[in-house]
Amino acid sequence: MTPFKKRRRGGLVATFDPAEAAVIANLAGQVVELLRDRTGTGVAESDPLIGELGLGGPTQPPDDPVLQRLLPDAYRENADDSAEFRRFTESSLTSAKVQNAEAMIASLVSGGFDPTDPGENDVEVELDPDAVQAWLKSLTDIRLSLGVRLGIETEEDAMLLDKSADPAAVAMGELYDWLGYVQETLVQALA
Repeated sequence: MTPFKKRRRGGLVATFDPAEAAVIANLAGQVVELLRDRTGTGVAESDPLIGELGLGGPTQPPDDPVLQRLLPDAYRENADDSAEFRRFTESSLTSAKVQNAEAMIASLVSGGFDPTDPGENDVEVELDPDAVQAWLKSLTDIRLSLGVRLGIETEEDAMLLDKSADPAAVAMGELYDWLGYVQETLVQALA
């Protein structure tokens, strides 16, 4: 990967090799799938107005720890307030996260990435301000998801992955770090 940098004509650009683009697209796709599979008890059936306005979402927190991290309770000390808040906000939050991940995948495709055949050509990603925000948010969601699956809660946890006897955990830790690097170059290019 070449780090993100500003273009004279505006926007940011970075180049990924096909394998890197495939990893990012795959992880973003997994986040989309996980969010779309989210089920819960909605209130649309009991209150037609809320259902018609698209405000009837789940009231219970998700069971999956990754979804709990991506869609946290708003009021940890008050289950009733948290359920009510979740009912009115989770659907739009989930939709926004899905749109961000899909925008990330779309920018990879626009840059030459073919999900069915990654090929051997580099993928040049150009981001306008909206795409930059989508990438930043989606990279955060992907890293949060990986962090939950890897048990990363502190910097020390992340460093301990390097010393793991499990090669898969080490590889996933390196992926987590690399995604942090991608995000860091994006933030630095904004400065």
